[in-house]
Amino acid sequence: MGILVVGSIALDRVETPFGSREEVLGGSCPYFVVVASLYAPVYMVSVVGTDFPQAHLDFFRSRKIDLRGLQVVPGKTLRWAGRYGHDLADAETLATELNVLGDFHPIIPDDFRHVPYVFLANIDPDLQIEILSQMQAPRLVVLDSMNYWMIHKRDSLQKAISRVHVVLLNESEVRLFSGESNIIAGARAILSLGPKALVIKRGEHGAMLLISQGQGIDLFMVPAFPVENVVDPTGAGDTFAAGFMGYLAKTGDLSMASLRRAVVHGTLVASFTVQDFSIDRLRPLTLADIEACYSTFRWMTHFEPLSDLEVNRLSRPIWA
Repeated sequence: MGILVVGSIALDRVETPFGSREEVLGGSCPYFVVVASLYAPVYMVSVVGTDFPQAHLDFFRSRKIDLRGLQVVPGKTLRWAGRYGHDLADAETLATELNVLGDFHPIIPDDFRHVPYVFLANIDPDLQIEILSQMQAPRLVVLDSMNYWMIHKRDSLQKAISRVHVVLLNESEVRLFSGESNIIAGARAILSLGPKALVIKRGEHGAMLLISQGQGIDLFMVPAFPVENVVDPTGAGDTFAAGFMGYLAKTGDLSMASLRRAVVHGTLVASFTVQDFSIDRLRPLTLADIEACYSTFRWMTHFEPLSDLEVNRLSRPIWA
């Protein structure tokens, strides 16, 4: 089953304690598509300027990513520059030049509108709503966002969140949007808006999956996969989304057990991303590499088999 992604494409300047890179491929879409295409066909909707290198387009095509939704318009591609300190927890944004992204309005090609899995990457929530209005009953819609939209376009973001199945945020974003200092209380407030599940990305501490269950919440936590050589965390959240959605699209299974395994896939893919600048560590990555890492991770974290009753509970679909 295919995955539609709508988001940004950028040319980045990144500085970390381990080096720097100029004009490297960045933005949410490249990180997402290079991983998601290992699991399922990918349809990309974004915008670049006429300065965007042909070599990057050739790479996308080599991964069989459908580019008919990619607009190439006069002007410059989005530029972002950031610097990380030694803890690599957060980037200090040095410059952002929206360029052609500033006037971007996504146009979903007719035959993309029936794609069953949709990822709304971190863009203006008004654009996310525009996209949803063009789609025909997708089976799974996942939304990502950031602090900027929570402050400047809260009402639009709340409307967008109310129309999707799964929301991906980090801990600080959950607290900011919900107004709750406690992360579980914040998750409950976000789930009350309508999503079936919330995934909280916790960086080096792993991830949490919270699924709405009537008046309660089912909670699943997974640690991060230990990585000795962390170079550049840029894009880790987007590749987390790609592993998460890619697994669900590949299996077609939306049960609780499948969502838990999808969180693990997202976590493992993110651990590859941080090992080099831009998408360089992801270029040679294969699904077999991810599956081998999954087996190692299962051995590292397994401690007790489940009962038949627990297995049955996990196998039930979360939604139709």
